[in-house]
Amino acid sequence: MFFLYQIILTLIIFFSPILICFRIAKNKEHKTRYKEKFSIGIESRKRIKGNLIWFHGASVGEILSIIPLIENYEKDNSINQILITSSTLSSSKILEKFKFKKTIHQFYPIDHIYITSKFLTYWKPNIAIFIESEIWPCMFGELEKRKIPLILLNARITKKTFARWMSLKIFTKKIFKKITIAYPQNLETKSFLKKLQTNKIKNIGNLKFIENNNEKYNKINNKLRSLFKRKKIWVASSTHSNEELFCAKTHIELKKKIKNLITIIIPRHIHRVNKIILDIENLNLKVTVHSSNNRNLNNTDIYIVDTFGETQKFHKISCSVFLGGSLIKRGGQNPLEAARYGARILHGPNIDNFKDVYKTLSFLKVSKKINTPKELSRLIIFKRNKNTGTKIKKIGGKILKETINELDTLINNELKKT
Repeated sequence: MFFLYQIILTLIIFFSPILICFRIAKNKEHKTRYKEKFSIGIESRKRIKGNLIWFHGASVGEILSIIPLIENYEKDNSINQILITSSTLSSSKILEKFKFKKTIHQFYPIDHIYITSKFLTYWKPNIAIFIESEIWPCMFGELEKRKIPLILLNARITKKTFARWMSLKIFTKKIFKKITIAYPQNLETKSFLKKLQTNKIKNIGNLKFIENNNEKYNKINNKLRSLFKRKKIWVASSTHSNEELFCAKTHIELKKKIKNLITIIIPRHIHRVNKIILDIENLNLKVTVHSSNNRNLNNTDIYIVDTFGETQKFHKISCSVFLGGSLIKRGGQNPLEAARYGARILHGPNIDNFKDVYKTLSFLKVSKKINTPKELSRLIIFKRNKNTGTKIKKIGGKILKETINELDTLINNELKKT
């Protein structure tokens, strides 16, 4: 099975120039640094002498969840360098915003035996910490060969991915046995990890409850706040097809009783914006797009955010946030960022990807499930709950402390061997 896996990867590598050119054209790949994925030119990023810990997360969400950990180990004198790898261009750009002194980013290598071997020979990490669902057979095997401890942190396995892994039972169990210790983010994942014969499993909690304290992410955008100063606003965030129309109909319901109302829609995929505008205008609603820089919103019904990296700014100024991907079968979106700012969280019935998080928020009376535009309109509020953020920060603080204690023990035990 492993041999077949390597043959498939070899074929992918052979045809990769076509895919890379396409991704560069779509601004999804770095014009020069894409070579790092093949372990070509990795020497351009210097390996400092001494101890190195390696974190790997697939994309933006995973990388942001470990920022407080990186901040902690930046201050640790026993660690000389921190390597962060990720697979997406957007995640590398996020890291650039943090002015870390001993942390370096590289794109994650393709899971081929030659490429992973070259990567590990150069970087020689003391310990490897993989985030959430990042399971790579070849890399795991190479780490085991070199006796480098492998931690699966904030591990997440869905029913769908578990079924896929179990369809390759013999191959799969060999992979999961290579994990030194796994820290699942929920009880369902813990159960799946046991069935996949992971050696050691320990519960800490979900890292996404931890607040990212970097000032760049905590500043209130006063310019944005002043734009909506005399308006009643609510946000529909990370919406997918048909969810925008649902929210537009909610706006119509709300408008019957709320004056100066603006509904802010942040689509998950901004390339859909033109179609969204046409659909909403067919309901006789006036649309303004964020990129227009139009500051006269007197006649605006729907304000569409058509630029990247703006979501958090709007979450900070809204008292109610509807999270998309929950009215359709996408499993929902992470609600914690918006909840941390004191917003009421509203969502549809499909929240499988974050059901443990939503369960906690429901218990704290922060989130509500809706099924119709009328239901949504009844539950939207325009007053922030100051206690919500405090409660979530308390949970996050406890999880951060336990996570650091666990990692400190593992890292220190490993550093004693050097």
